[in-house]
Amino acid sequence: MNKNRNDRGQQSAFVAARLPQIVIEEETAAWLRAVFGSVVMSALLCLIAGFVSFYVLVYYCVFRSARCSSSMKLKGKTAIVTGSNTGIGKSTALELAKRGARVILACRNKERGEAAAYDIRRESGNNQVVFMHLDLASLKSVQSFAETFLKTEPRLDILINNAGVMGLGCTEEGFGMAFGVNHLGHFLLTSLLLERLKQCGPSRVVTVAALLHRLGTIDFSLLTSQKDLVSGQSTWDSFQAYCNSKLCNVLFTRELSNKLEGTSVSCYCLHPGVIYTELGRSMSLWLQLLMMPFAKLFFLSPEGGSQTTLYCALQEGIEPLSGRYFSNCALQQVGVKARDDALAKKLWEVSERLSGLS
Repeated sequence: MNKNRNDRGQQSAFVAARLPQIVIEEETAAWLRAVFGSVVMSALLCLIAGFVSFYVLVYYCVFRSARCSSSMKLKGKTAIVTGSNTGIGKSTALELAKRGARVILACRNKERGEAAAYDIRRESGNNQVVFMHLDLASLKSVQSFAETFLKTEPRLDILINNAGVMGLGCTEEGFGMAFGVNHLGHFLLTSLLLERLKQCGPSRVVTVAALLHRLGTIDFSLLTSQKDLVSGQSTWDSFQAYCNSKLCNVLFTRELSNKLEGTSVSCYCLHPGVIYTELGRSMSLWLQLLMMPFAKLFFLSPEGGSQTTLYCALQEGIEPLSGRYFSNCALQQVGVKARDDALAKKLWEVSERLSGLS
C-alpha cells in the first residue's frame, strides 16, 4: 500500500512538474492554428482579389462595349428588326421605340414575338411596336413578309438584319440552317425591300455579322452540291457553318454598298461583341452547359451588345463609310477574305440564283 502511495505521489509530482510545459505546448499549438488559419484566409482573400482583378481587367479591356452616343429621334420613321423577340434584337428594338420609331418585330415565333412587342410598348411608352411573322428558314415566308409589309407600311427607314442561328439542320428549301437563315434569308429580304428603302432615303441597312467571319470560308462547289458551306454534321461543322455565314454577311454588305452607290441608302455590318444570348440554343446541351458559367461571367448583356447596331443605324455622318465593318462603335478592319470584291460579287450572283431572284 505504501508502495502504491509512493507511485501516486510520484505521478502527481510528475504531472505538477509537466503542467507548465503542457500549458505552453497547448498555447503554442493554438497560436500555430491561429497563424495557419490566418495564412489560409489571407491566401484565399488574395486568390479572390486576384480573380476579381482579372475579371475586371478582361471585362473592361476585352468584352465591355462602347455606348452609342447618338441623340437622333425617330418620330415618323419605320424600322424592321429581325429576330427581335429576344437578345440584342429586342434591346435594339426597344431603343428604337424609345426614340419614337414605328418598329416592326420580324420574328418566327408568334407567341414570343407578340409578348416582346407588348414588353417594348410598355417599357418605351410607344404604341407603334408591332409583330409581323417572318421565318428566315423559309424563302416563301420571306416573300410573304415582304409582300405584306409593302402593302401595309408606307415607309421603311431602317432595316436591321439581326436574326442569327448557330446549329445544324436544314431550312425549308434544304439549305444549311446557318447559311439559309443568317445569309440567304436576309439577302432575299433586303433585296425585296430595297426599292422602299430608296424611296424613303436617307435610309440604312444594318447587318449583324461577327468577328468570327475571319475564320469563314466559301466553297461554291460545295454550296452547289450540298446546298451548304459545310459537308458534315458535327459540333465543329456547326461552328464552321456559323463562321462561314458571318463571312457571307460581311461580303453581302460590301457588294450591297457597291450596288447602292449614288443612292440615299447606306449599309453597314458589325461585330456586336461577345454576348450572352439565345444564339446557341441549337447547340448540344453539354456544350451549352459548358459555356454557361463563362458566358455569365464575361459576356455582354443584350443591352450592351446592341450598342454597335444602334451606332450603325443612328450615328450621324457615317454615310461615306457605307459598306464597312464596325465593332465597339468604331470602324474596324475585316479579314482578308472579306475584302475580296470578286468573291463578294460572285456570292451576290449565286445568292440571287439560290433565292429565286434570277
